[in-house]
Parts: sequence; structure tokens; C-alpha cells
Amino acid sequence: MLKLINEVYQNYFEIASAISAILIIVVAYVLDQIFFLQACAMCILTRYAFGLVFLTSLVSVFIRAKLSYVAIMLASLSGVFITSKQISIQNLSVDELSQLSGCGMPFHTMVEYFGIIEGIKKTLGGGPSCAEDGMRFVFNFAEWALIFFIIYFILSAKKLFGK
Repeated sequence: MLKLINEVYQNYFEIASAISAILIIVVAYVLDQIFFLQACAMCILTRYAFGLVFLTSLVSVFIRAKLSYVAIMLASLSGVFITSKQISIQNLSVDELSQLSGCGMPFHTMVEYFGIIEGIKKTLGGGPSCAEDGMRFVFNFAEWALIFFIIYFILSAKKLFGK
């Protein structure tokens, strides 16, 4: 099993990263549909970060340059930042949560109303809807996402500096 993992990492890292990132987005969407979940704005922003990992990984399938690993690392860092913020919001007390007002509308509505930059700022400000941790399978979605983003970052850094 370790030999297979090592072979995939050595020879197919970029395509495996792209496939896993798009699968995470699809699984999150399917879970939303099956269990009638309503993803908060920060969850949607996390999916966009996975989309960035997917796109940068897909580009690096065709352009195998050191810069492509830097791009995957930057996309992963954006995901680490977003999910860390969401996890910290999920651990706030009720009083602290009531002070937040950023995450009140759906993400796309915020972008349409405020523009992309202000919409992202308001989303990252968080709010009570971002504090719900929804379904859990050992960890919640934000915690699992953080784990995956850290793995993408570490493996990309190893590819970048390992050769």
C-alpha cells in the first residue's frame, strides 16, 4: 500500500491533487442536496479554495514547472486561512458570536451586492451561520478541509524543494 501511495505521489501527484480537490467539491455539494444542508458563505468560499487547488493542480499536469507547485501551495494557503478562520468562529462563545455580523447573506448575494473584494471581506468577518458545524464524521467539514489543505501544502512543498 505504501508503495502505491509513493508511486502516485512521485508520478501522478498533480492529477491526484486535481481529482481529489474536485471530488471534495462534488461530495460537499451532494451532501448539501441529500441532507438538505444550506452551506454558509464561508463554506462556499472554502469550496472556491478547493477549486483553486483543482485549477492549479490541473495546470501543473500540463506545465510541470516549479512555479506550478508554488501556485498549488498558494491555493492551499488560501484554504488554510479560510478554514482556520471558520474553525475559530465555530469555537467562539455565544456572546462573541453575537458581535459578528459579516456572514449574514449567501456568498453570491454578497458578491453581487458589495463586489468581490468587499464580499470576501464580509464573508471572512464571519457570523452566526458560519459557526454551525453541521454534519460531523469525526471532524466537521471545515476541520476536514483544513486537514486536506495542509496535506496539499506539505506535499506541494515537498515536490518543490525535494528535487
